[in-house]
Amino acid sequence: MFFDRIEAAPADPILGLNEAYKADPRADKINLGVGVYQNEDGITPIMECVKAAEKVLLESEKTKSYLPITGLSEYGRFARELIFGKESELVDGGRAVSCHCPGGTGALRIGADFIHQQNVASTVWISDPTWANHYQIATSAGLKFERYPYYDRVNHTLAFDRMLETLSQAKEGDVILLHACCHNPTGVDPTVEQWEKLAAFMAEKKLLPFIDFAYQGLGRGIDEDATGLRIVAKHCPELLVASSFSKNFGMYNERVGVLTVVSENSEVASRVLSQLKISVRTSISNPPAHGEKVVVTVLSNPELRAQWTLELKGIRDRIRNMRELLVKKLAEAGAGDYGFFVEQNGMFSFSGLDKNQVETLKKDFGVYIVGSGRICVACLNHKNIDKLVSAICAVNKE
Repeated sequence: MFFDRIEAAPADPILGLNEAYKADPRADKINLGVGVYQNEDGITPIMECVKAAEKVLLESEKTKSYLPITGLSEYGRFARELIFGKESELVDGGRAVSCHCPGGTGALRIGADFIHQQNVASTVWISDPTWANHYQIATSAGLKFERYPYYDRVNHTLAFDRMLETLSQAKEGDVILLHACCHNPTGVDPTVEQWEKLAAFMAEKKLLPFIDFAYQGLGRGIDEDATGLRIVAKHCPELLVASSFSKNFGMYNERVGVLTVVSENSEVASRVLSQLKISVRTSISNPPAHGEKVVVTVLSNPELRAQWTLELKGIRDRIRNMRELLVKKLAEAGAGDYGFFVEQNGMFSFSGLDKNQVETLKKDFGVYIVGSGRICVACLNHKNIDKLVSAICAVNKE
């Protein structure tokens, strides 16, 4: 037989946790392991601007024929505009090329495939901790990876000096994978000064930045969240960016991602694009259309674009408010100082809880978080926050 010796793969740490949550019969269970935004009612809502754009498409769309291999040109342009800023020469200057990929994950994979297939580099440096799929994507694409320290668990801050010290071991031409904002899983981002120092460091050592930009608009603001990336682009003439509209448009299941590659000049960029098309063609053949057309419809319509900006601000503000409320309630309950939660950005935070405490939360209280202690603060609401606070207090006393 061909398949009888195949061993079962271990469950994905997040997807497996969700399966365990679904099987839990307790009515008051809480899932803070999932990586999506939920509103006050525990629902991942469809944005009103998205529904309006879908209505426009329903009435005006005339074909379901294939898109170009790299997606609609307007889609790539809007992506570059959001990434680099409207006034950046990288929007229309020819140095940056973009292609639609199935989600930010697809953009990471196609970017990694491109790096390997074109012998751009063989080693990628990835933060420790990071989104676990980063390691798997690099390995599956044929790249080797090294880890660099990122999080100071004692002080709940960025371990910036140790990070640079470790990255000093990188060889010229190595790839450095960075989170543009809302670092997953810690929520800790570099300061502007640290971004400047890091960007100059990479330029001097001739390292290639590969930036994962999955959460634009969910941290401090649409432009604010791009600050670090734009600093890197100022110092480094070449870089890759894997960005996503899945989160900031709430279109998780439409898989709406973009890979953007910046080259030293437009002639090189043209050659890069020709090879990116082959990478796309041999992996997905052609990108999915619906989510891309929704994004283009919203961003090309001033009224819908303003509505999107306002709705995204509402999501961002609610996440920030839940962070502040959680810190306040934990302090009032005598759980200690969790003020670092409000210093972190985006959907996730490291709680500082160890694996035993995480397991007790699940077993005794029906509170599901990732084994690392990562909490999805974007899934907190006024109905479940008191139970979480009580559970954290209980496991802290054990």
